[in-house]
Amino acid sequence: MTVRGSSEPDDRDIALANLRLDRPTPARMYDYFLGGKDNFQVDRDAADLLDEVAGRGTTSTVAWENRRFLQRAVACLAEAGIDQFVDIGAGLPTQGNVHEVAQRVNPAARVVYIDNDPIVLSHGRALLADDVTTRVLTADMREPQAILAAPGLTELIDFSRPVAVLFVAVLHFVRDDEDPYGIVGTFRDAMVPGSYLVLSHVTTDGTPTEILAQNERVYEKATSPSRPRSREEIMRFFDGLGLLEPGLVRPGLWRPEGGQETATNFMYAGVGVKTG
Repeated sequence: MTVRGSSEPDDRDIALANLRLDRPTPARMYDYFLGGKDNFQVDRDAADLLDEVAGRGTTSTVAWENRRFLQRAVACLAEAGIDQFVDIGAGLPTQGNVHEVAQRVNPAARVVYIDNDPIVLSHGRALLADDVTTRVLTADMREPQAILAAPGLTELIDFSRPVAVLFVAVLHFVRDDEDPYGIVGTFRDAMVPGSYLVLSHVTTDGTPTEILAQNERVYEKATSPSRPRSREEIMRFFDGLGLLEPGLVRPGLWRPEGGQETATNFMYAGVGVKTG
């Protein structure tokens, strides 16, 4: 696998040449859910099919709950002294990115974004052209060893020190036969005590059958299929870690601010710490 970074001069041209316009991609669909503009008609059509069953605007609500969980978790960890973040399956830049949240707390915080969608590298390179503390790499989370060994990562992130690794709304795009637990385990094994895992995941628990069926149909036609999991299955990703309070909960219930968070039943989210 080739891991490409935002420092390579021809990345934007390669990214644009590799755009998939015949099929929706999870990154561009998620951008649409969040109200972004970095998506195409094929992505909007697919996303609208989910809303037809879930209810108009539901996907946007779920996406924003997840996004706010990400922002609160990053701020919490930055305030606790974490100054290195690796965001796996980062998606397209939008408001309140990991580096923006972390660097509001600590301007020296370092962030590496990882995604396999070439449009993420293209937009990330333009956004971060003058930022030496933040980098975007094109890589597939299904090959964690290659990511951990990539110069673009190792030049910025020191795994001999505590780090936060984020798998936010991405592991449900990894099939069982692609070893999702092994992927997370590889990163967990590379982390020293005092490191954190930030994770959210679409769930089968409490999600109506008809919505799960439509979710499967829509993403089977996208570049990555979707595999929602039960709460018990999602808990397994935190094996060997201690869960921060309030544990594995709906994203909107993870340390909400000001009582303004909604709490739909489509996902679970949590933050784990490696203690030994």
